[in-house]
Amino acid sequence: MFTIDTHTHIIPKHIPDFSSKFGYGEFIQLQHHEPTKAWMMQGNKRFREIEQNCWDAGTRISQMAEHGVDQQVICTIPVMFSYWAKPEHGLEVSKFLNDDIAQTVSAQPDKFIGLATVPLQDTNLAVKELERCMKIGYRGVQIGSNVNNLNLNEVQFDDFWATCESLNAAVLVHPWQMMGQEHMNKYWLPWLVGMPAEISRAICSLIFGGVFERYPKLKVCFAHGGGSFLPTLARIVHGWECRPDLVAIDNVKNPKEYLGKFWVDSHVCDHKMLQYVIDLVGANKVIQGSDYPFPLGEAIPGELVKSAPLSNEDKKAILSEGAREWLGI
Repeated sequence: MFTIDTHTHIIPKHIPDFSSKFGYGEFIQLQHHEPTKAWMMQGNKRFREIEQNCWDAGTRISQMAEHGVDQQVICTIPVMFSYWAKPEHGLEVSKFLNDDIAQTVSAQPDKFIGLATVPLQDTNLAVKELERCMKIGYRGVQIGSNVNNLNLNEVQFDDFWATCESLNAAVLVHPWQMMGQEHMNKYWLPWLVGMPAEISRAICSLIFGGVFERYPKLKVCFAHGGGSFLPTLARIVHGWECRPDLVAIDNVKNPKEYLGKFWVDSHVCDHKMLQYVIDLVGANKVIQGSDYPFPLGEAIPGELVKSAPLSNEDKKAILSEGAREWLGI
């Protein structure tokens, strides 16, 4: 079946020394220590070791052929968001990353589809960069689950959401800057516990904050199967029912009413969980997403869906049809 992997990450092979240029911060640089490997350096600290499939389009295309993936949606690695930077510097970093992705897409438009990154620490700059990217062929934008610990329903982001809606831009919400990570560095808990919680935080913020009501045509997909939102939905609804004075203060609608109005990717690591997610939001709102090329992602993109006890109709919906609707292609 034709397969579109909607959740993959890419980074330029060479990144300017933004820390030296701007005179502050721990902007990511790459330290190539082997022909096919590099350390992502956060200041003097090693953040993550990556391989050339993280920057080399030819390697990615070869692996896509091995995995049975026809197209990838490519976006930056969340640590590159740099929301903490001064707005004008965040914009410069975003433009550098976006121009690199645009070159990759332009060279292989049949293989790659781009999602931009924007400096959400300044909504006006974020809107202008999104508008620029959509004009040069991007299909949407990837954003973090929070912006410097501000939830996504804050009024300051309204112009961004309005622009996404008016441009028909697909939005991928990805966890980053996980809440409480300074208290749980051991055992990789920020990635195992914090990331699912961050996505639930984002979904609840958009629902309870009334963003989906104000911008009903938004096309939002939440990474990692919607994180812990769907598995804890019954608790969330119960909270809405028993304490509306605390929960339903900005939007009186039951959270269940939003099921099927947003997308989640398929990266849930388990057939039973995949079926549970489908049962809640519908197969047409689940889209193939692997988190390629990282170890915590799907080892063989698309394998979970293709090997699941699903109808061919549901598999087609997840592997390609839902992605086309979300991306507007």
